[in-house]
Amino acid sequence: MLGRVFGRKRRKVVVLGLDGVPCTLLERFAAEGVMPNVAGLIEEGTLCSMTASVPEVSSTSWSCFMTGVNPGRHGIYGFMEIDRNSYSWRFPNFNDLRSRTLWETAGEHGKRSIVVNVPSTYPARPLNGMLVSGFVALDLRKASYPDTMYRYLSSAGYRLDVDAGLALESLDDFTGDIIETFRKRVEVIRHLYDSEEWDLFIAAVTETDRLHHYLWDALDDETHPQHGFFTDFYRELDSFIGDLYGRTGSDTPFIMMSDHGFTAIKREVYLNAYLREKGYLSFDAEEPKSFEVMNKGSRAFVLDPSRVYIHLKGRFSGGCVEEDEYEDLRNAIKEDLLSLEIEGERVVRSIFFKEDLYSGELLADAPDLVVLPFDGFDLKGSVTKTELCGRGPLTGGHTREDAVFFINRPAACDSPDIVDAGVTVLKMLGIETDGLDGKALA
Repeated sequence: MLGRVFGRKRRKVVVLGLDGVPCTLLERFAAEGVMPNVAGLIEEGTLCSMTASVPEVSSTSWSCFMTGVNPGRHGIYGFMEIDRNSYSWRFPNFNDLRSRTLWETAGEHGKRSIVVNVPSTYPARPLNGMLVSGFVALDLRKASYPDTMYRYLSSAGYRLDVDAGLALESLDDFTGDIIETFRKRVEVIRHLYDSEEWDLFIAAVTETDRLHHYLWDALDDETHPQHGFFTDFYRELDSFIGDLYGRTGSDTPFIMMSDHGFTAIKREVYLNAYLREKGYLSFDAEEPKSFEVMNKGSRAFVLDPSRVYIHLKGRFSGGCVEEDEYEDLRNAIKEDLLSLEIEGERVVRSIFFKEDLYSGELLADAPDLVVLPFDGFDLKGSVTKTELCGRGPLTGGHTREDAVFFINRPAACDSPDIVDAGVTVLKMLGIETDGLDGKALA
C-alpha cells in the first residue's frame, strides 16, 4: 500500500509555515538574491499577499488556518482571556479549540499527518499520525504525540522555542539561540519527513517571528550589530526551503504561508490607560496587576492586543452595563478611540464590531470591538500601565495585511484570507470542504 491507494497515486500535501514573515520581505529577499530558492519557487508557482485574522495574533490566525473557519466557530480570540466570574487570567490552549483541525478531518478520511511546531496546538492531542506542539508549549512530553515522538525528540535534543529573555540580556546570545533552535528544528523536520509515512506534512518555523519582534530594526540599518545576522538567517532559511522542496517535487502541492505580516514599532499604546482616562474603566487598587481588582462600575476593558469588551450584565459576574445601553456605549467608545492621537498622529485606523468580523455559535464570546492601528503603533491591553504610550523591548509588531501565501501551481489570489489556506489544503487532499468558511485557492 506504500505510495498507492487502490492502484492510484496517493495524494499528498506539504505545508511550511513561516511565522510572521511578510510577503513583501520574501519578495524583496528573492529579488535581492538573499533567497534564490524562493526566487525559483516564485517563478514556478503563485505567491501572493494574504490577510491574517482579526486580531492579528498567532493564536487566532493559526487556529483559523488549522480549522478553515473563523473565530466565531473555533473560539480562539487571543492568547489571553479572563474568567467571567473571578476575572483572573485564563490562557486558552488546544483543548479550547472548538472546531476540527485539518489533520483531524484528514484522519477521518484515512490520511496520516505529521504536524510540527504549529502554534496553539499545546497540549498535543491524539491524531492519525504524529504531532509536536508549537508556541506556547511548556513541557515536551505534553507537547508530543504519540510517546514515540516524545522519545525521539528527547534523544534528538529538540527545543520547543527560542529563549526570548536572552534578547534583554545579550543580542549575541539571543541570535545564537535563534540559529541553534532553528537548526535543531530543521533536523527534526527532515527526519520526520524522510522516515515517517504521511499524507499531510505541516511544519512551522517560528524563529522568524522571534527575530522580527526583537531585531526588526536590524533589517535596514546596516550599522546595526545584527544586520548581517538578519540576512544570513534568511539565507539559511532559504537553503532549508530549497532542500525541503527538493525532497517534495513539483507533483506534490507545496504550500508556504505565514500567519501575519510585520512592521516597525514606533510606540506602544496602552488602551486600558486610555479607557481609564476617558472614564470607562477604573480599579480598586492603585497598582492593579489583573482585572480581579477592576471596579464593578467599569463599563469596558481591553484584552491584548486590541480587544474591547463591554462589561455587560449577564456576561460577566460583576457586569454593570444594561442591554439597552450596549449600542450607545459601543459607538461612544469607537468614536473616542478613533479620535486618539499621539503627537498629532492618529493611532487607530479602523474599528470593527464583533458582528462585522465573526459568525457562528461562539459569537457571544467575541470581543465587542476590535481595534486595528496604523502601522507603527503597537496596541497593548496592559493593566499596569498608567501612561498612554511608551516603548518596550520589541522593535517589530504584527500587521493584518501582508501575510504569505505560496503554492507551487496556479492559484486564484484575489484577496485571500488565512482561512482559505486551510480550505486549500483539504481540497488538495481530495477532501470535501463544504461547511467551512474559506474558499480553495488552487
